Amino acid sequence: MLQARDDYAQTRQDFSWSIPAHYNIGTDVCDRWADGSGRLALIVDRGEAPPDHYSFDQLKRWSDELALALRARGVGPGDRVGILLPQALETALSHLAVYKLGAIAVPLFTLFGTEALQFRLSNSGTRALITHTEGLGKISSIRDMLPELGSILNIDAGPQDEDSFWRAIESQQGKTLTPHDTLADDPAVIIYTSGTTGKPKGALHAHRVLLGHLPGVEISHNFFPNQARLMWTPADWAWIGGLMDVLMPTWHHGVAVLAHRFGKFDAEKAWRLMAKHQVSHTFLPPTAIKMLRALERPEQYGTLHLVSVASGGETLGAQLIDWGRRTLGVTINEFYGQTECNMIVSSCSALFEPRAGAMGRPVPGHDVQIIDDHGQIVPDGTEGHIAVRRPDPVMFLQYWANQRATADAFIGDFLVTGDRGMRDADGFLWFKGRGDDVITSAGYRIGPGPIEDCLISHPAVRLAAVIGVPDPERTEIVKACIVLKEDYLPSDALIAEIQDYVRQRVAAHEYPRLIEFMDTLPMTTTGKVIRKALRDLHQPSGS
Repeated sequence: MLQARDDYAQTRQDFSWSIPAHYNIGTDVCDRWADGSGRLALIVDRGEAPPDHYSFDQLKRWSDELALALRARGVGPGDRVGILLPQALETALSHLAVYKLGAIAVPLFTLFGTEALQFRLSNSGTRALITHTEGLGKISSIRDMLPELGSILNIDAGPQDEDSFWRAIESQQGKTLTPHDTLADDPAVIIYTSGTTGKPKGALHAHRVLLGHLPGVEISHNFFPNQARLMWTPADWAWIGGLMDVLMPTWHHGVAVLAHRFGKFDAEKAWRLMAKHQVSHTFLPPTAIKMLRALERPEQYGTLHLVSVASGGETLGAQLIDWGRRTLGVTINEFYGQTECNMIVSSCSALFEPRAGAMGRPVPGHDVQIIDDHGQIVPDGTEGHIAVRRPDPVMFLQYWANQRATADAFIGDFLVTGDRGMRDADGFLWFKGRGDDVITSAGYRIGPGPIEDCLISHPAVRLAAVIGVPDPERTEIVKACIVLKEDYLPSDALIAEIQDYVRQRVAAHEYPRLIEFMDTLPMTTTGKVIRKALRDLHQPSGS
């Protein structure tokens, strides 16, 4: 655990990794807190009935019995187990059980369609699946294409049904589980990338990935678990942001987690939820923060008790940071990472003043550099690839069944994130855009971030995304896709006003020559705008 300091450089200097040879996520985050004290682990709020409270003692007993039930169905070390569930008690139990077995969890997002599920289950060779009735309906239509999939447990099934999740647990009552003695480098989980730039790739992580996440989680929450009572995130536990940034590291520290499923994120309901349960710590994706900011008189929805807010996915900019201080009473700490190597850069208001527009500084324990195409570190102020030196405890083992993609992810000793950035003289890292997000216009290389930051500061703009679209003269021109606030209507006059607003505040060559008003923007579940989907709208058919 990071030791609280008031100096960033000293914090980095004092930090050293302590990764044991033998380590298991399931026993670490659950069993060591199950001491008979009834320590609170999970609150499940379904929005209607009173919330349910569960202790670490209960989680240990049920996850042990679930592990035994899976073992009785032929699941063993190294076998892949799909978990197609929303934030729920059963989701948490499934992860704990799979890790204790030495098997490999495959989290699956409940909004995936059949093609997305078929690819992931087939690619991973998933042997068992834990889901609900809705998920079972999707799986039934593709079951014939999944010859390796055997046992399925349904959390909604009745006590007499053979595929009942809870019947399986009850069948193992009174039996004792000896968790598999996993090495820290043994595989634990496959988390598929979002697939916004091609077919999804399965990032295979070892049990040590949780330990690798801890410094980033702790620093992004100003030395978590300081003043921590309850953690919540709207990010689904099927993604690394929900699972390894929130659920597992919070339990590692013995702090309770709040679970609530939003069919679609609702800012008013989210505010009420945090106020109702007195949430102290939260990870909010950028889009969620923007939607909260758009609320009028949010205080009418309850009083918040926030100690820390962290955000990752895209830089927030000065407008949202200032709003967080005024309205939430905290400085939002931004962090950066990716599915393959997460929580490696962060701000920490307890250590240093955040720099508007910057992602933060490298988290203690991670060697993050800006490199060129040949793997050489470039001077400060020079744009290049954001890269992480290996070995690193949080770094993935490989892409599942994809040696070529694994090799292509590295330049020498550096994992290349696919993002471009720059480091300033004070060590702050600045995101310049993904390689395919950079806009080339009249010889200029333009990143979308600063333009989007400016756009959302305009009083009419609720959400904005910037892309490059083909242009015969300039190669590309800047286009802004904008969701307006409720009180504003699209018009030529508003387009001209917004264009001039950006021209005056960003740069004359970076203002959006095209503006399209949209009802919604395509986004990943972690709040990232899918710019590829917007660009695809401008591709000629058949291209």
